[in-house]
Amino acid sequence: MSRPADSKYNLTTGGILKKLLVIAVPVMGTQLLQMSYNLTDMFWLGRLSTAAVAASGTCGLYLWLGMALMMFGRMGAEIGVSQNLGRGDKETARLYGENAFMLSVALGLLYGFIMLALRRPLVGFFQIQEADVVSSAESYLAIVSFGIPFTYAASALVGSFNASGNSRTPFYVNAVGLGINMLLDPLMIFGFHMGIQGAAYATLISQIASFALTALAVARDANRPFERFHFVIKPDRRALAQIIRWSAPISGESAFFASMTMVTSRLISPFGQTALAVGRVGSQIESLTWLIAGGYGSALTAFIGQNYGARKWARIRRGFVISLTVLGVWGALTVLLMNTLGGQLYWLFLPDADVRALGVVYLRILSFCQIPQCLEAAAGGTFKGCGRTAPPSVVSIVSNLLRVLLAWWFVHIWGALGVWAAISLTASLRGATTTIWYMLASKAQPRSDEERDAPDDSALELAQ
Repeated sequence: MSRPADSKYNLTTGGILKKLLVIAVPVMGTQLLQMSYNLTDMFWLGRLSTAAVAASGTCGLYLWLGMALMMFGRMGAEIGVSQNLGRGDKETARLYGENAFMLSVALGLLYGFIMLALRRPLVGFFQIQEADVVSSAESYLAIVSFGIPFTYAASALVGSFNASGNSRTPFYVNAVGLGINMLLDPLMIFGFHMGIQGAAYATLISQIASFALTALAVARDANRPFERFHFVIKPDRRALAQIIRWSAPISGESAFFASMTMVTSRLISPFGQTALAVGRVGSQIESLTWLIAGGYGSALTAFIGQNYGARKWARIRRGFVISLTVLGVWGALTVLLMNTLGGQLYWLFLPDADVRALGVVYLRILSFCQIPQCLEAAAGGTFKGCGRTAPPSVVSIVSNLLRVLLAWWFVHIWGALGVWAAISLTASLRGATTTIWYMLASKAQPRSDEERDAPDDSALELAQ
């Protein structure tokens, strides 16, 4: 499939904000749908019991940990496909997309097996006191582990779509999958009297449906990234090695972030299922910031990747500045929302007045880090589009280590509130540091597009 130079999916020409929004709006729409599903899931589980919310939240941490391995396929496709399309090398772009897909399938099968086989010790790590929470968490994790390979595979395909500038098709596919999930949740939890297991089965069915639709789209959609796509190929060692080099820092960052979050959750677990449930619901409300910012960041990675491949340095600089402004405004809006409507938001999911009061405190504490997190998404997305994945990963790893140390200290002073304060403080430091690092390092960029023929690795030695 060939695209004209002025195609709406060619990100190296045309209005920058318009091009960014062409990709970002569907990606952010997908993130909003995902958040809507998560909130719907908690809404129904909250009507079932506080224990059910706590159990699903515990399992959610392991699914989050699994995103570290999922990043290999997703990021390998986003960077490899976007940069090579920017250079006009469609065959190499397809090679990266195919190898990223196969790597994702293999890692998904591995992680799904680990979650299924080790579910009891994994849940036991948190030392949860309530037996019903432990039993529910083990059942939930056993079921959703079968959906992990499908989620990984779909993520790699979505990475290729986004990198090509077409994020609309994944949005439509995800809308269908998440719609299935949202419809099945109440039916299976209450209609079939399956409780928390019903929520897990609803998730599994929607994951399989989303993968099937995404695979069909990459093979048949009119605006698919490649004219042909092979789901099974002989692995290309050079492509896999490059994917691993790009993705390893981000994967390590994600794994460390999730691991440290699990440690802080363990610090909270002695305060009971109420504190766990408050954190679970609060993190989903807070995700209004980081899911949207992260979705925009993925779009920015594709935009920067194509322009980096085409050596459009002026567009890279302007894209970063525009993104910093857009995301800063979004962060400010979420701060306002969290500080004015916190009680009403918690009431939707946890009607108990005492739980709701604690939730309002949670949101006020976490509101301090929302703007820095948004700015971090702009800087991190730009770094990744240039193929320089180490700087945001280094900052994240250091800040999350600091988070655990501060949480351990603060919990002895303020209890669960101390853990949440440590999270907010270190998230603010991470966002500010990543943004400043990129702004300083970007001075290594050529100042004009006439320098676009410089060797690949000489233009942006941002992290080395």
